[in-house]
Amino acid sequence: MNRHTLMALAFGLTLPLDAAAQQPLSASDWLSGSVRGPEREASAWRPGDLPPDALNRHGPQPVAQSGAVGPVQVTRLDVGDPDRTGTTSPNRAGLPPDLWVGSDAATLSQMVLATPARLDAMQDLLKRVLTAQLAPPTDAETPGQRGQLFLARADRLLDMGALDQAQALLAAAGPGEPEIFRRLFDVALLEGDEGRACAIMNGTPGIAPSFAARIFCLAQSGDWAAAAISLHGAEALGLVDERRAILLTHFLDDGLVDGGQVIEPADRMTPLEFRIHEAVGQPLPTTPLPVAFAQSDLRLNGGFKARLEAAERLAESGALPAAELRRIYAEQRPAASGGVWERASVMQTLEAALANGDLQQALPRAFEEFRKAGMADLLAAMVAADLPEGGVPQVAEIASLMRAWVGLPGATRPEPAADLAAPPVEAPDTRHGEALLTAMADIDAALEGDLARAGRGIAMLRALGLDADADRAETQITLLPRMTADP
Repeated sequence: MNRHTLMALAFGLTLPLDAAAQQPLSASDWLSGSVRGPEREASAWRPGDLPPDALNRHGPQPVAQSGAVGPVQVTRLDVGDPDRTGTTSPNRAGLPPDLWVGSDAATLSQMVLATPARLDAMQDLLKRVLTAQLAPPTDAETPGQRGQLFLARADRLLDMGALDQAQALLAAAGPGEPEIFRRLFDVALLEGDEGRACAIMNGTPGIAPSFAARIFCLAQSGDWAAAAISLHGAEALGLVDERRAILLTHFLDDGLVDGGQVIEPADRMTPLEFRIHEAVGQPLPTTPLPVAFAQSDLRLNGGFKARLEAAERLAESGALPAAELRRIYAEQRPAASGGVWERASVMQTLEAALANGDLQQALPRAFEEFRKAGMADLLAAMVAADLPEGGVPQVAEIASLMRAWVGLPGATRPEPAADLAAPPVEAPDTRHGEALLTAMADIDAALEGDLARAGRGIAMLRALGLDADADRAETQITLLPRMTADP
């Protein structure tokens, strides 16, 4: 066995694949790829495959003729089907248990990742679809298909920034598979819990992390010498590129922290590199990054403005509950005016007005401030249930609008827009999941002004038995002009 292979085995690592083989498996291309094993059959990982370094661990080892990755034997573990995994029952999610039956996993996976959910009603429905425990697709046992839809569901939650829901879904399937593990590892990093991330890595047999991840975790566990040796060996083998090596060197040598060298961030930021930038005193703004990175700004060790902006961004994507956003607005007095500070100010004024029962000035002001920022729906989600009926006309009108938007019991639904009218349709005999995801994309078209297409989507929701979701979508589309600021 040559020196390079011995060094890789010494650290429990696998040699990297070529660039094409390391492309992400889904639209969530910010995932770090913290765990990558050798190429599997048909270049596809299937939950249940043995990790590569679990093979032939005992007994004589063959002498390698080169450092190239050779053919890998594949054996199935007796594990549960991840495509059956969910965190809510079909009944609680309000979905048929056979939603995916009749469709192939590849088609469903692509549709799940591409289905938009900008309207509040569709965000709620999509989260139920992604977390429900449903029967797997028809071809779930076909080689290369098993687990594909599960990973797409987890990635769509991650793309929404819904780390808690994604983590719960991944944990329900177990961390023992490389593609599941790397997502759990990234979630832990984004939540600032690198100790837990490294504990998962160190405590999961058969998982082969990247060199950068192993070096990071060696340092986090206090073994700085081993981390430094690992970095030196990885550089010598060309397994860490120059920019990443510089980043890791700064992480391991605190004498460089005050050197003044600014480390250029990668064009494609990963949770691991994002966390190391923070650790070396060069934190990066999350605004230009995928919304999941905003979760790191919710930690209390950051500034209040960054925390407010992250909370709003996550609430808009459907990842942060309205009650949590409301609580964050109330944490501190605004330090300035304008933008997010102004919304925090009017929200705190509205809270006081709700307490004393005088909403005549506070509610219209808050509604207008949130409306011009395109966030009137967030305000409705936060306070609609606390608004009284009646009162002066302006207050009563806004309160009625907000109660109808969130679908409170007893709220008066407005007459649907004429352009939303669509003839009834029949649900297909099978492939209901495809029909549902298509309907959700059709409904999203209302935000671009295509009400006829949205009407067809609403009609399909009714045909699938999702009348409450159809009613809520229809109401919100009808109310959009009143909830949106004039251009």
